[in-house]
Amino acid sequence: MIFFLFNLLLAIAWLTVTGSASLHNLVLGVLLGALALVIIRESFRGKGYHIPRVRPVLSLAALFLKELSLSAWRVTVTVLSPDMKLKPGIFAFPLTVTSDFEITLLANLITLTPGTLSVDVSADRRTLYVHALDCSDPEATKRDIANGFERKIMEAFR
Repeated sequence: MIFFLFNLLLAIAWLTVTGSASLHNLVLGVLLGALALVIIRESFRGKGYHIPRVRPVLSLAALFLKELSLSAWRVTVTVLSPDMKLKPGIFAFPLTVTSDFEITLLANLITLTPGTLSVDVSADRRTLYVHALDCSDPEATKRDIANGFERKIMEAFR
């Protein structure tokens, strides 16, 4: 059941990324999703991870879709505004997540959200460097990431 739900989410993500909802593309998305799940399955078993519950994973997916929509709207409004008062910059986000999987997932969710980009992880894996289109209040952005994506990742995968 969980395999089916994850595969469905990955197939929907594939359709969204490619921009084509044809039957052939859906089948390709399902196959790629199944392959991805088979590849990462060993990470869950080999390091003592348990397969996460469905509700926290769906909650993380819903948060991502919400943040994706809100960020896309904010970036659109910013770009279309005549004065475009931006203060781009890079800030250091202190990580609470610890495993490679959690750090990678967090970095990818941040990168997929318009207006932000994960740049690097420190050598000690305690800091994630993030570029923001508008870095006028980095502390608020850090709080949003910690209380949003990072908290949901820990709920779903610990």
